[in-house]
Amino acid sequence: MKYKLVIFDLDGTTLNTLDDLAGSLNYALEQAAFPKRTLDEVRSFVGNGIQKLVERGVPAETSAETIQEVLSEFKIHYKVHCADQTKPYEGIEKLLQVMKEKGYLMATVSNKADFAVQDLCKEYFPNMFDTVVGEKAGVRRKPAPDTVNTVLKQLNIDCRDAVYVGDSEVDVETAKNAGMDCISVNWGFRTREELLQAGAITIVSHPDEILNEI
Repeated sequence: MKYKLVIFDLDGTTLNTLDDLAGSLNYALEQAAFPKRTLDEVRSFVGNGIQKLVERGVPAETSAETIQEVLSEFKIHYKVHCADQTKPYEGIEKLLQVMKEKGYLMATVSNKADFAVQDLCKEYFPNMFDTVVGEKAGVRRKPAPDTVNTVLKQLNIDCRDAVYVGDSEVDVETAKNAGMDCISVNWGFRTREELLQAGAITIVSHPDEILNEI
């Protein structure tokens, strides 16, 4: 085993959450009488947490107070509808099962709100992850290494014995800031070209390929 611990991003890496994120964002925008966003627009907005998703989704020059109102509507809607159309990417469930059988430690670290990360991992990957960490108040979001470092401390693993798996430039930077290797996946919210521009070194196109890299 090249690594002892594999840390996964969630949105765009293990779960395709785009339709539900777009649905909740557009619901919240509609409540504020703002124009809706397309799926491709929402795809480009995700990666830095729901605060940034909403900030990018509202019209330019929207007041901070209104942004918070839209964010509140988003949270209320998404808590109920976060699993309406969300589903694991093909091959992910099999990959996690094989990794568990081989004895790897596994974790999820996401910029998604912690309540949603916990709910979705319980719903789609019960008993698979050794620890799950989402966005919490007072803790810096990725690409800061804080949430990753929390997992390393919880599981008593050195960063050199861990690898981060994600689908975006945020994940590439997170791994770098945490001092660990990164495996980028191109089936999520960013293209291979965008990942290369972000500095990705190892890029895989199917979950099976991750086993060869770990």
